[in-house]
Amino acid sequence: MHKSTLEQWGLLDEVVRHGSFANAAEANHRSQSSVSYNLAMLQERLGVTLLETQGRRTVLTPAGEELLAQVRPLLKAFYTLEKRAIAIQNGERSRIELVVDSILPRENLFSVLREFQRRYPRTQVNVTEVLETQVPDSDHADVLVLSQRQPGSGRGEWLMNVDFVAVAHHAHPLLQQDGVISAEQLAAYPLIRIADSQHFSVLQERNHGEVWSCSTIEAAIEAVTHQVGFGWLPETRIQAALAAGTLKVLPLQQGVRRATALHLLINNHIIVIDASLQTLLNLLREQSWH
Repeated sequence: MHKSTLEQWGLLDEVVRHGSFANAAEANHRSQSSVSYNLAMLQERLGVTLLETQGRRTVLTPAGEELLAQVRPLLKAFYTLEKRAIAIQNGERSRIELVVDSILPRENLFSVLREFQRRYPRTQVNVTEVLETQVPDSDHADVLVLSQRQPGSGRGEWLMNVDFVAVAHHAHPLLQQDGVISAEQLAAYPLIRIADSQHFSVLQERNHGEVWSCSTIEAAIEAVTHQVGFGWLPETRIQAALAAGTLKVLPLQQGVRRATALHLLINNHIIVIDASLQTLLNLLREQSWH
């Protein structure tokens, strides 16, 4: 049998915060005698004096400060638990699984997540990034933003286009030539692509030249920046490098820019879209993706 309860420790915390039994009782809609009785029982059962009077204020003793400091994390966790229970009762989700293609502009994504957190602070959003060539486990995802509508991945709608631009380091040999660059000239240098290793041979055959495959956008950008090769990179990710002149757009005969469409999808197993999930969908749709 425990000698104390969370309710008693909670009342102790309230008395300290409000400075007196009377103020704590009023703030918690209780009688002053009820607060006094509970704290008297707490101190009696523990055998420790927790409170003392200083002027008109009731403050903690050194022992009270030490013990309450250890209890406060438990009180916070318990209050969070109760709020979570209320949220569940009101139909709020505790968690949303969001899968996004790695080319989705992060600045915009984080803007969506910040606003969602402000509206639903007790709903956790788990974000998983995937490559275009990867097929995510859509059964465990609630919302997906993908470049392809894989079978069974859910209902889908166009969300945005991601612009890719052909670039190389400003000192790369391709940029030392005069005039436009032909396909034959490009083929003499490695192409940096964003793809997983299992698709390397396929990409190599399609481009009829040397292809270096990077598993992340960041790695592809670094490879181009270090003159390993040239590549089509997401324009939003390299704006700073373009502005600084570190990377430059290649003067190709054609195909300088490419666009990949991203689609917003919902898991097929979700029959009813609750308020929190609808809010996330709306925020993704409303975001200015540029």
